Amino acid sequence: MKHNIYIYILVMFAVTYLIRVLPLTLIRKEIKNKTIRSFLYYVPYVTLAVMTFPAIMEATNSPLAGLAALIVGIILAWCGRSLFQVAVLSCVVVFVLELFL
Repeated sequence: MKHNIYIYILVMFAVTYLIRVLPLTLIRKEIKNKTIRSFLYYVPYVTLAVMTFPAIMEATNSPLAGLAALIVGIILAWCGRSLFQVAVLSCVVVFVLELFL
């Protein structure tokens, strides 16, 4: 059986298009439910976290170095440090731990 790549591309296009267009066409008025609004507000942050956390753990040779950098980054961000300081200090933690692990 010969596979036609154009059919695959067409199906992927249709699915992607429907996912993006259906909410716009079906929901015309403002969403007033606080639960749904809260859920939709956090969707981008959850998506970013789901993509970022596994990459942090697998970016180093030792997952412990990635975990330590993640913990240091969370603590520094919680204490109100700037994004630049958090990034630099997390990289320093990974660099130092990779030397010893």
